[in-house]
Amino acid sequence: MNLRPLLPSLAVALVALTLAAAPASAQKPPATGEAMSVHPEAKAAIDRIKSPYCPGMMLEVCSSSGGAMLRDSIQRMAEAGLSADSIVELVVAEYGEEWRALPKRAGLGLWAWAIPPVVLAGGLLAVAVVLARRRRMAREAPQPAQEAAPVDPADEARLKAALKQLDEEEEPVF
Repeated sequence: MNLRPLLPSLAVALVALTLAAAPASAQKPPATGEAMSVHPEAKAAIDRIKSPYCPGMMLEVCSSSGGAMLRDSIQRMAEAGLSADSIVELVVAEYGEEWRALPKRAGLGLWAWAIPPVVLAGGLLAVAVVLARRRRMAREAPQPAQEAAPVDPADEARLKAALKQLDEEEEPVF
């Protein structure tokens, strides 16, 4: 019998049993007006999880009752001694990989960390190559003549006559 598919459910059940066995004094809610202190491991785990109850939001800012219940259960897991990494893995096993805020730094998640810098470096290299090529083409382009050759007076007279005739033909009729 293959138990591998049941491992995430068994882990969640084990954590639930551990939390249920915790002394009641450890789970005492804060008195009125007193701020509840968040366990450092719970805060680290909450910062790395997106909310399954408020799509598009991080768990730390989700205002739904489901988000509050998940934060409370993460707090209890941290108080029971679980590390932030194991809490994140338990939540991801329960709700799904899409609720992990940052991709893993191993396996397929490594591509999510590696591709953006590679694409950025490739884009910067392409811009540098294009700019270098344009500068080289600008240096190699023939320079326009500084002074125009003098115009023959006969050609100048013919040009003036043609321009005068063009102006007369295009004169507006009102």
